[in-house]
Amino acid sequence: MSVLAQGGYWLIAGLMALESTIVPIPSEVIIPPAAYLARSQGEFSLGGIIAAGTAGSWAGAALMYWGARWLGRPVVVRLGPYLGIAAAKIAHAEAWSAHYGWAGVLFARLLPVIRHLIGIPAGILRMDFRWYSAATLAGSCLWTSVLAWLGMTVGNHPELLKGDLHRFFLLVLAMAGVLAALYYAFVKRPVSGA
Repeated sequence: MSVLAQGGYWLIAGLMALESTIVPIPSEVIIPPAAYLARSQGEFSLGGIIAAGTAGSWAGAALMYWGARWLGRPVVVRLGPYLGIAAAKIAHAEAWSAHYGWAGVLFARLLPVIRHLIGIPAGILRMDFRWYSAATLAGSCLWTSVLAWLGMTVGNHPELLKGDLHRFFLLVLAMAGVLAALYYAFVKRPVSGA
């Protein structure tokens, strides 16, 4: 948290940009601590955190989109195994993106792991960048707002950090359950049957 406090909004945006690429930095360790600092120490404003997080997410997602679009499918498929992305997963992501379009991008920005990689099939399919950007901004803003709310909740109730985590844990578990169900319904289920 001290690093976030020193780096300010630029660090939040930079980390969220990396989070939206293939760099494994979860947004859950960026936004909630920043929001906690905003509430408990006045280091940041909630609006500033959401704006920095959303802008950073968009920048990283735009990099993924343009990288995949510029490299093209053959190069992405060839490089995929080196990045931990099998060709079959790329094909499935392409089918899913082609089926759901920009609405799929919006939804994908709410799902762990998927939100990092949604720019690859969108770029390969040459989705209209304006729609991709709008969906990315909307989804990222919503996700960042939820994470900021969690951080603010802890900031408002510091007793949650002192051991009374039962209700907070149940809330996080319920949110994870909803996201898991949505992930299964929209990602794991075969697209061809839809």
